[in-house]
Amino acid sequence: MRVSKRLNGVLLPFLTGLFLASVAAPASAAWTVTNLHPLGEQSSRGFGAAGAQQVGWTSSSFGQNHASLWSGSAGSWVDLNPAGSIASEAFGASGSQQVGWAVVSNTAHASLWNSTAGSWIDLDPVGSQQSFAQATNGTQQVGRMYDGTTFRASLWSGNAASWVDLNPSGSLESQAFGISASDQVGIAEVGGWTHASRWTGSGASWTNLNPAGSQFSRALATDGTQQVGFADESSGTVRAALWSGTAASWVSLNPAGSSQSEATGVLGNIQVGYAATPFQHAGLWEGTTGSFVDLHAYLSSDYMQSTAQSISSDGSNLYIAGYAFNSVMGRDEAMLWTQPIPEPTSAALLVVGGMLAMRRRR
Repeated sequence: MRVSKRLNGVLLPFLTGLFLASVAAPASAAWTVTNLHPLGEQSSRGFGAAGAQQVGWTSSSFGQNHASLWSGSAGSWVDLNPAGSIASEAFGASGSQQVGWAVVSNTAHASLWNSTAGSWIDLDPVGSQQSFAQATNGTQQVGRMYDGTTFRASLWSGNAASWVDLNPSGSLESQAFGISASDQVGIAEVGGWTHASRWTGSGASWTNLNPAGSQFSRALATDGTQQVGFADESSGTVRAALWSGTAASWVSLNPAGSSQSEATGVLGNIQVGYAATPFQHAGLWEGTTGSFVDLHAYLSSDYMQSTAQSISSDGSNLYIAGYAFNSVMGRDEAMLWTQPIPEPTSAALLVVGGMLAMRRRR
C-alpha cells in the first residue's frame, strides 16, 4: 500500500519530494518503452505529458498533422483536430488540459482542449496574425502571438480575452515555452541574441537567465522551482542547461563526449532531453553531467535516434514522452518510457510515521 495514496494536507508537499527523491538512481531500474504510434498513421511525435496521459501529433497519409492525445498505448489515441481545421499540433498538457495550435481560416491559432476534439477553445487574441500555445499548468497557458511585427511571449487563462503580453520592454522577439504554478519560461531577444527567460505573470517580471559568457540560450520547461533548456558555451556548442531561478545558478548538463544536448522537461530532481553522440539519444539527468542515463538503449536497433520531451508522474509511475526515428520505416514514432516509483524506504516511512504522530498530538 502506498503511503502517498492515504495522506493529504501539509504532508503532501513533503511526500511528493520524498517519492521523487526515491528515484535517485534511475540507471539501476529498467524502463519500459511503449510505442504510441497509431496504426495507419504516417508519422507521430510525443511532446507533452500530464500524469498518465501524453500529447503530440500524428500525420496522416495526406501529410497533415493532427493534435493527438494518448493514455499510455497506441490504441488509446484520440484525434484532437477541431472540426473544420486542416491541421493542428499539441505540445503541452496538465490535468485535463491540452494546448497547441490549430489552423483556422489558413492561420495558426493558439488552442486549448479538454481531452476531446469537440472541446477545442480558440485562444487567438485580438490583433494577432498567428499564435501558438506551448504549455499549460492546468489553469493558465503560455506560448506566443505574432502581431505583424513582433513575436510576443504570451500568457492566457483559458480564453482569448485573457491574453497577457509577456514581451519585455525593448525586446524585438519573445516566446514562452513552459509554465508551472506561477513560473513561466522561454526566450527574449537581447542585443540581437535570444536569451533564456523567466516571468511571473507580466512583461515587467522578466528575468534574464542567460549564463555569463553565453551568446544565446533558451529555457524550455519549468517545474516551478527549476528551469531547463540549453545554452551555448565558449565553443559555440549547444549544451543542456539547468537553472534555479537566476542566471548565476546555471549548471551545464552536457555529458562527457556529447557534441550537443538539450534539456526539455523537468520534474523534481529529474531532467529529460537528449544528448548527441553523434546521433540524438533520449536521456535523463539528475542535476549533473555525469548522471546522464541513455534512454535510447531501451529501444530496438530499428531506431536511429530519439529525444525525450517531457516527464510526468501519477504517483505510481514516472512517464517520459518523446519520439524516435524508425530507420526501417523511415518515420518518427511517438514513444513513452515508463518506470514504477519505488516504495518509500523504511527510514522515510519512520519519518512519515513521526509526522503523523505529531499531528495526532496537536
